[in-house]
Amino acid sequence: MFELLKDIWGFARERKKFWLLPIIIILLLLGAIIVVSQGSAIAPFIYTLF
Repeated sequence: MFELLKDIWGFARERKKFWLLPIIIILLLLGAIIVVSQGSAIAPFIYTLF
């Protein structure tokens, strides 16, 4: 996981694509929310957002 993040950071730094970082962070946070809430009572409400 950390190697992937290091590769993404290297790509953004080398090609000056820093505008991609907020998009990647938001996608990672949404993925984490979905994974964490799978077993909870909030899951039906989160799945209706997508």
